Amino acid sequence: MKFQEIKNNIYYCGLNDCDRRIFDELIPLEHGTSYNSYLVKGSEKTAIIDTMYPPKTKEYLKRLVDNQVGKVDYIIANHGEQDHSGSIPALLEKYPNAIVITNPKCAENIKSMLHVPDEKIRVIADGEEVSLGDKTLKFIFAPGVHWPDTMFTYIKEDNVLCTCDFLGAHYTFSDVFAVESKELEKSAKRYYAEIMMPFRMMCKKYTQMIKDMHVDVILPSHGPVYTNPDYILDLYADWTADAPKNLVTMPYVSMYNSTKEMIEYLSNKLEEKGIQTFKFDIVDDDLGDLAMSLVDAATIVMGTSMVLAGPHPMAVNVAYLAAVLRPKAKFGALIGSYGWGGNLFGKIGELLAPLKLDLIEPLQVKGKPKEEDFKKLDEIAQAIYEKHKSLNLV
Repeated sequence: MKFQEIKNNIYYCGLNDCDRRIFDELIPLEHGTSYNSYLVKGSEKTAIIDTMYPPKTKEYLKRLVDNQVGKVDYIIANHGEQDHSGSIPALLEKYPNAIVITNPKCAENIKSMLHVPDEKIRVIADGEEVSLGDKTLKFIFAPGVHWPDTMFTYIKEDNVLCTCDFLGAHYTFSDVFAVESKELEKSAKRYYAEIMMPFRMMCKKYTQMIKDMHVDVILPSHGPVYTNPDYILDLYADWTADAPKNLVTMPYVSMYNSTKEMIEYLSNKLEEKGIQTFKFDIVDDDLGDLAMSLVDAATIVMGTSMVLAGPHPMAVNVAYLAAVLRPKAKFGALIGSYGWGGNLFGKIGELLAPLKLDLIEPLQVKGKPKEEDFKKLDEIAQAIYEKHKSLNLV
């Protein structure tokens, strides 16, 4: 298949992976993903920006041959993770005169993870430029979105920015150019929630930096190319904003429906007060949907049954994930049901502690909730309402 030209001798040479269903052995993929690689032909030199996921290397090299790429001078490694750098050794074997250009942290990573020799790596400084003749590559270090080794590559004459993982989406396509849609927005938000949200403040910083650059095209390393950069930048500005939305996220696990009954009752009471809720069955639902709700939620209500004198292990897992995703939620509550006794909330509270949530008094019920328990749920609903009101959310 012929490479698709993006702009002025800048070509897409990446690949779709439509059948991949999980990423990093953790993240479910609704649409598979793409591994984006870009060929930049200058009047004197040729560069490849980011390479390929190792299982796709053979197909990737064949596409380069089919498109008559006979010479590569520079391989730009924006990030050392192997879905972007994994084909560097194979490229160096095919193009023995090529040099890998990257930053110091990424250089260490590709040496340790891919055994790329020192003599094949040129380490550049932040802001350094490399000429391809009639095109100039400028390197902008961007640590923290999402690894410490991340950088962007700016193609100056064409006003095109390659942002590596930043502003990406796990999404496949037949045409590399983004078609703005609810489906793409959902995939981009899911990607942000699962990968970028732990680094929200850095994402906020680089979103504004790119806005101020007024680039014409954004080339991420997953998902489509944005010829309307404001589309994805405006979404990121919203997702990274400090203020949460009028939303309560309610992940729960319920062995005999007692906890589920309380979650549903509390959800109804909150909706009556004008507060949106998102109920999430930890056992059956998709963790990506939970992560997306955490992007916006002002309050997290965790519901759990007790197993062997402690919270259900799947609730513990979700509490851990919520903590490492570092959402901007301000408030929290814990509710649950037990049979014979134990510590239902201690471990979950400990795991959620890094979020520094303003916690409402928890509710722990023996068996099925009774009339007095529903009254306490009414009080929790009112407390959440007052806290949302304090932020002018309702």
